[in-house]
Amino acid sequence: MAIEKKITCLLVDDEPPALDILKKYVAAVASLELAATCNNAVEALNILQTRSIDLLFLDIQMPQLLGTDLIRTLKKPPRVIFTTAHRKFAIEGYELDAVDYLLKPISFERFLKAVNKVLDNSSPNPVSTPTPIQPIEPPRGPDTFLQLRSERKMVQIALDDILYVESIRDYIKVVTRSKTIISKQSISSLEEWLPREAFIRIHRSYIVSLSKIESYTHELVEIARQQLPISRMYRLDVEKILQRRP
Repeated sequence: MAIEKKITCLLVDDEPPALDILKKYVAAVASLELAATCNNAVEALNILQTRSIDLLFLDIQMPQLLGTDLIRTLKKPPRVIFTTAHRKFAIEGYELDAVDYLLKPISFERFLKAVNKVLDNSSPNPVSTPTPIQPIEPPRGPDTFLQLRSERKMVQIALDDILYVESIRDYIKVVTRSKTIISKQSISSLEEWLPREAFIRIHRSYIVSLSKIESYTHELVEIARQQLPISRMYRLDVEKILQRRP
């Protein structure tokens, strides 16, 4: 049986914390292989001239040479996913045929969405990979809705309808006023999208809507007659927030 080729990645960023995050993300995806990391575009140019790189995670604003200028110097650049803290570079990034444009801080879910674009376009022998994870769509507009993939369709949920979220292994259970939705997501990725002023993590397995809490003790909160545990890890933060509520 033929061995599937992994996608070799080069990470380029002048900020060590940003590099550390990307290294963890790459290590978590079986289809990706980290070839090297570097702190500036000049160093990256040297690597690209001596090694075969399939995918470049490239910061834009760096000393000596901008990431976008680096791409312009290459006759046959690898596929590129730009990473930056500045939205103003987005148009320029897409003009250079970038696969995607990631705005810092980069969540793992958003990282996966970008990588899935590369995996979907791999040819002639696509890299073997688990079923692409469908990322959670961010809240939209003043009425804020959440979109989750459930049972092969996208389900739209008003944030105000959510009572609580429960983690069940690789899935989350979103309990609303009228229904329960099961989706293959991590609770941590959902936590990143939910507005902090409206939702709070009380346990490794639970996020609750602050406005739906009917009563609470040192060890649990009650929502819609359901008693949900507060773990020691989150207890201090939960109590501070609940005590500040009007």
